[in-house]
Amino acid sequence: MLTRTEKRLSVVEVTRYRPRDVEYHAYVEVLNSRAVRAAEDAGWLVNRVAAADVGTASLLSLTDASDAIMLMGGEDISPRFYGGEGDYPFESQHFETADEGQISLVHRALRRGTPLLGICRGLQIINVALGGDIVQDLGTETIHKNLGAPIRDIMAAHTVALDSSSRLSADLGVSEILVQSAHHQAVSRLGEGLVAIGTAPDGVVEAVEHVDARITGVQFHPEDPSAPAGQLAELVARLSVRERALA
Repeated sequence: MLTRTEKRLSVVEVTRYRPRDVEYHAYVEVLNSRAVRAAEDAGWLVNRVAAADVGTASLLSLTDASDAIMLMGGEDISPRFYGGEGDYPFESQHFETADEGQISLVHRALRRGTPLLGICRGLQIINVALGGDIVQDLGTETIHKNLGAPIRDIMAAHTVALDSSSRLSADLGVSEILVQSAHHQAVSRLGEGLVAIGTAPDGVVEAVEHVDARITGVQFHPEDPSAPAGQLAELVARLSVRERALA
């Protein structure tokens, strides 16, 4: 039985099954497992759910009691959710059931005031859910991914400048951070209520906040084993319990 002091966090990933890409799946499993462990170390009771494997209705039900949500990285969002074109460079497999379910989670978090953190794809889901769109490919001259490298070496290190007036900068106590990233897409037009509060040296948006809600997205991977020590824990610490409003 849960006590009043126990905190419930849902870590929501894309899928637990990738038979078409076993190596990629193993790497994603490392990242997601590290996020779960960091949350547990911070005192959260973690509920891990794969959106594509359960469907939207079950996803909303399984996460209904959550005090906070983390949306993890993974495959590209289907272009149909943001009015984009198909057949773009480096297009990945799409899991539209996951897209739909995670978008619904963002809408509910906004309505209820539930703290939500999106990582990589999770940031893009936040943006698309709130009416924004996506840069479908950043090109081959990029600092955001080691193109052509084995999956274990795919992460690229670079700095991110934080807006000193942002809540994220205030909470972390810094105006610049070093990050690990591995993305070929990025946010373009920002969704309603979102502001860009972190940028890479090439101008790509690396972090967003909602102006009113406790919703934050980061394009980089604090859960990567090579990320700066403590970075993931600092972001998890920002997901504190608050009163849940009625749906």
